Parts: sequence; structure tokens; C-alpha cells
Amino acid sequence: MDHTVVHAHDRRLSAEFLAAVLGLRVGAPFGPFLPIGLGNGVTLDCYEKRDEPIQPQHYAFLVPEERFDAMIARLEAVGVTYYADPGHTGPGRVNDLFGGRGAYFDDPDGHTMEIMTRPRVRP
Repeated sequence: MDHTVVHAHDRRLSAEFLAAVLGLRVGAPFGPFLPIGLGNGVTLDCYEKRDEPIQPQHYAFLVPEERFDAMIARLEAVGVTYYADPGHTGPGRVNDLFGGRGAYFDDPDGHTMEIMTRPRVRP
């Protein structure tokens, strides 16, 4: 994958929120997009749809185990509730799926974000 678009009512707010949680930087605007480089050549391109409804999406990030606790701490510092499951039960808890740790949280536009330290086991 090269990039994917994240629709937002305020592209700056969304990009800065996600970059802060993941410990990344927001790049320079590229046309209507505000990119967040994920460090593997892939960008999330925040695209502003100020006056249109946004269909919530799910974005899952495979993160290093040694950075997971810092991400949880950043969520707690800004008062964002995280959950052990995508149904948003078990607030303030992480899961142990696939032999790692994971958590779900919402971004400012209601997209469900997931951080996980081990890839999903596929059949």
C-alpha cells in the first residue's frame, strides 16, 4: 500500500490527533491532503470534508511492543477512552489477542482506530 485517505471534518485536528497518539509527525500539505507518514513508505492522507457527513471507518496499526505503553499513556493524557474490543466494552482495558496487546479508540471524526502489537492470525 502507498497511501489511504482518512476523511475528516478538520484535517489538521485529525492529523495532529493521530500523529500524537502514534508518536509520528504530520507532513507538509499535499494538495487537499495532510499526510502522516507511517514510517514504512505509507501515508495516511487526511482529507477535509467539512460540510459532508463522514462514514466511520476502521484503521488498524501494527505497532512495536516497546511503543505500545507510550501510546496508551498519550491517549490517557488527552482523556481519550480506549477499549479492549471493537464493540467498545471494557473501557480502559487492553486485549491480549494473537499473543500481543491491542486497544481500540475513536478519532475526532468517529473512526475506530486500533493499535496492536502482533498481526492478526489469518486462517
